[in-house]
Amino acid sequence: MFHDRSPIYQQIAEHMADEILSGTLRGGERVPSTHDYSAFFEINPATVGKAFQQLINEGLLFKKRGIGMFVSPEARQELLRQRRETFFAELVDPVIAQAEAIGIPLSEVVRHIEERTEGER
Repeated sequence: MFHDRSPIYQQIAEHMADEILSGTLRGGERVPSTHDYSAFFEINPATVGKAFQQLINEGLLFKKRGIGMFVSPEARQELLRQRRETFFAELVDPVIAQAEAIGIPLSEVVRHIEERTEGER
């Protein structure tokens, strides 16, 4: 699961976010403890704790004192909003800028996308 491109705690946070998006973890559901995660992945509990803290800061998890960590009820919607924003900022906006730079009308870009995805509808 882990790769060298980003810190392990970020990879764990991304993995949990993906589980929220896929519905594996649902709003209001209790998540495994830091000790459960650390034992499963054979990593330091502090690393998992750092991932949990990141997700708390993003509003995706919340803590119930003495009970555990839970997925925020609005976590999936927040993730969809964040990923949509990232999609446009990192993928669509640069395509538009590049098309404008080389003189391709936006209508032609849209037509090309529609042609490529025609069979998917």
